[in-house]
Amino acid sequence: MSVATDPVTNVHGTPQGRVRLTWPWLLIGIAGVLVIMSLLRIITGVDDLSSSGTIRATLIAAVPIGLAGLGGLWSERAGVVNIGLEGMMILGTFGAGYFGYFYGPWQGVLGAILLGAAGGLLHAVATVYFGVDHIVSGVSINIIAAGAVQYLAGMAFSGVPGGGQTQSPPIDRLPSITISGLSEPLGEIEQKNWFFVSEVAAVLRAFVTNMSSLTVIAIGLFVLTWWILWRTGFGLRLRSVGESPAAAESLGVNVYRYKFIAVIASGGLAGLAGGFLALVAANAFRDGQTGGRGYIGLAAMIFGNWRPGGLFAGATLFGYTDTLRLRGGGETVHALLLLVAVFLVMLAIWQWRQHGRTSALIAAILGVIVAGIFFASNEIPNELATMTPYVTTLLVLAVFSQNLRMPAADGKIYRKGSVG
Repeated sequence: MSVATDPVTNVHGTPQGRVRLTWPWLLIGIAGVLVIMSLLRIITGVDDLSSSGTIRATLIAAVPIGLAGLGGLWSERAGVVNIGLEGMMILGTFGAGYFGYFYGPWQGVLGAILLGAAGGLLHAVATVYFGVDHIVSGVSINIIAAGAVQYLAGMAFSGVPGGGQTQSPPIDRLPSITISGLSEPLGEIEQKNWFFVSEVAAVLRAFVTNMSSLTVIAIGLFVLTWWILWRTGFGLRLRSVGESPAAAESLGVNVYRYKFIAVIASGGLAGLAGGFLALVAANAFRDGQTGGRGYIGLAAMIFGNWRPGGLFAGATLFGYTDTLRLRGGGETVHALLLLVAVFLVMLAIWQWRQHGRTSALIAAILGVIVAGIFFASNEIPNELATMTPYVTTLLVLAVFSQNLRMPAADGKIYRKGSVG
């Protein structure tokens, strides 16, 4: 395993050569993305690339991935690798299905969090207290959770109308938010297909039309996580445990306590991600509902460099590509190829200026190949379109992996009183 060195920072704690991410820069970035999407819509003639329906569906696809990644962020910031996110999500889907059907949807939310947190507690006991290898413990939780949920679902839902061993009966929906005074005018502007303006209207309309209350809570959790981990003394101590537990202990920090809190919180967030799938995305528990989203959440967390903002961007990227595949199939994904080709060419130019000659050459060749596929065909086969979200994840990780820095003590077994 390679060891990453800390970048040189300025007085503000920002790596030299990088622009600080402030609200003006964030708004400029969002505006830039919308301009690109407007151009892509005009060139390809595919209107669904940036419609309010696509953006709303993207949120539904991105939230469970983002929540799972947020759980991984809590755990790994405290130095514990959590491969068991997938299993904790599975526990969350059953918790939402069981409590949501028998007691109500909000009780289903609590049930999902509690069962996920139980999985996190098991992982914490194994890794922090007994010193089990983090990967072994996480994989074991994934296997145990899948088998346990099948058994519990058979006991809970067999014989219940509409239920069975592999699914629960339909669950009542959580409240949704629609501001009709804004939704209708924004919809009219969106339909005009004006350059950039219609894209802005589509984004705003997605947030004021049939927005699930659980989606709003999930977005709030990203902000809350950032505030707790980077703006409070508690967060500073928790992150110090993930960087140098021996130094933290020498300053009076109870390393075990903070690791336990972080991993249990990680499980609760992963459970909530599973609950979102059962309560919002499908309105029922189904066997195999997570579909590997726990692992994708980990990939999004790594893409985000173990920070909430980058994690949210990574989850949104995956959710967007997955939504395009489901809504438009091969034709919409074909339009996206042009954007990928432009991105690769821009990346090649940037790598060349950074003296990464080999990386620049590879990116340029890939950009030419993708552009060739776009101009030589009118539609992507559905079999290839299905792979788009996963190929996107691998491509993004490969491109940005050089600038990542994981917590220094992440994945290392720590024993009380250890030195170094």
